[in-house]
Amino acid sequence: MTNRRIYHLLNELLIFILFIIVVYSIFTAYFPVKNRHYSTQSYKYETKMITQTNHDEQIVETLKSQSLNENADRVIKWNTFKKSRLPILPWYFKDGTEMPNKAEVDPITEVRISRLWPEENKDNDRVEEQLMFIPPNYQDENAPIKKILLFSGIENWMVDEGQSEFLSNDCPVNRCIISKNIRHFPSMDVIIFREEFFDPYIETGLKRSSKQIWIFFFLQSAYYAGFNIGNDLINWTATYRHDSDIVIPYARWAYFNPSVTQVKQLNRNYSLNKTKQVTMIVSNCNTDNKRLLYAKELGKYISVDIYGDCEGLKNTKFDNFLQILEQDYKFYLAFENSNCIDYVTEKFFIDGLKYNVLPVVMGGRREDYERIAPRHSYVHVDDYESPEQLADYLRRLDADDELYNEYFRWKGTGEFIDTKFFCRLCAMLHDDDAPIKSYRNLDHWWRGPGVCDHSMKWLTKPRPVE
Repeated sequence: MTNRRIYHLLNELLIFILFIIVVYSIFTAYFPVKNRHYSTQSYKYETKMITQTNHDEQIVETLKSQSLNENADRVIKWNTFKKSRLPILPWYFKDGTEMPNKAEVDPITEVRISRLWPEENKDNDRVEEQLMFIPPNYQDENAPIKKILLFSGIENWMVDEGQSEFLSNDCPVNRCIISKNIRHFPSMDVIIFREEFFDPYIETGLKRSSKQIWIFFFLQSAYYAGFNIGNDLINWTATYRHDSDIVIPYARWAYFNPSVTQVKQLNRNYSLNKTKQVTMIVSNCNTDNKRLLYAKELGKYISVDIYGDCEGLKNTKFDNFLQILEQDYKFYLAFENSNCIDYVTEKFFIDGLKYNVLPVVMGGRREDYERIAPRHSYVHVDDYESPEQLADYLRRLDADDELYNEYFRWKGTGEFIDTKFFCRLCAMLHDDDAPIKSYRNLDHWWRGPGVCDHSMKWLTKPRPVE
């Protein structure tokens, strides 16, 4: 009787052991694959979504099962891409791999479809279109070499002579070389004048080739600098203006997916521990747009700390200012020294958006900021009839963390890209459909009527009767 009972117990134990083995086999066969799948997906998302928009890394929450990063205030919840793979990014993004194909040609007009020039797309800077452009008839290694002369010298360009600039940057169109040798002026395809113009004939005694393209490269404000250049000498322009032939913005924001411009920030309050309201730093104390006067008027209705070397201002080193800017303040007055079309400098992009502070902007028009900045990332003074009205709105943001944090939902949706001027220039030099053009009166285009607005309507607007 005892032996029979032992026999049954052994059989039951054997069956139980076999059951455990089967279950374990199924578990190890299925779940490691699944776990590797999740891990791979997470890595792909994180690789694509690590950005420099916040001067330190922001990690994307990719799947519901993915545990939060230990530094939870830097985690972004990207609902749009939870259940789908992030598309491959173009080559000019930090982690982009997608290279352009040769441009398509309209079968009827036999003209390339890409819109690269101001005449083809007046409302856009066309930077990304130019970055993704390869001419339809481009012959790769058999294409002719285009020769570019930096007439004003090579010192300020941070480039080397020869083809290395195009090869090291992986330019899709790289059949170009750079030269600084003015003696080769007649054989050059392109002459670039940077910041100032000197007639090459006076300088060298050499005449211009009939097919030579002259480009004027300029980044200063239109209000403070004009051009004394003869008619029809300049063919292309390279400036911060969106209607330049090759636009050179101080910075350029690009979305990973243009349909996703806002994402909810996870466990992040950008107003946390900030005890001060508005600040500003100035170096030029007497600008035509009266930015300092505006800031002081604003200070009558909300606390404004102004740093700079001007009389009566707080004095600090710029590096120290940037440290206290992010640590202490909610709002930063990113006021340019002039109010001209498209004139938006590092005051906005670097001093403002790089730090976790909300920029209040003056300089370009509102539509100019809309064209180049992340959506809902700033407050524009033109939206308010007076500094007092603006102060009312800033006080409202100061008192409402949820409303304030809405201005930071752009973080993680894209990055500031390198616009690669020489890559774009080389591609456009090989464009067979490039318009034959010249600027009849370059100074009139640059700073004619309506380009700069210094009416300062808030100064002349009558105050309401109490």
